[in-house]
Amino acid sequence: MDEGISRKEHEEFARRQDDENHRQNRRIAELEESVRQIGALTTSVEKLASSMESMVKEQEKQGTRLEILEARDGEKWRRVASHVVTAVVGAVVCYLMTQLGI
Repeated sequence: MDEGISRKEHEEFARRQDDENHRQNRRIAELEESVRQIGALTTSVEKLASSMESMVKEQEKQGTRLEILEARDGEKWRRVASHVVTAVVGAVVCYLMTQLGI
């Protein structure tokens, strides 16, 4: 007939089951920690991407302002040069007119 297992065999089986449960629980805990770390990393990357996007927009604005400032200085120098050339031409014309007696 069917004989049951001995108490010793049952205790050995139960001990192995407990060991396996403990090992699996430890692995699950490690996996859960990994998932938390990956979630934190994902959040950090999203914040970094948002920050980079803001920085790019700010750099574009600063580039536009810098171009305006550089163009303004260039325009001032062109005006000064134009006035100097006009003054020199006017002086030469006046000189020639006085030489001609006009």
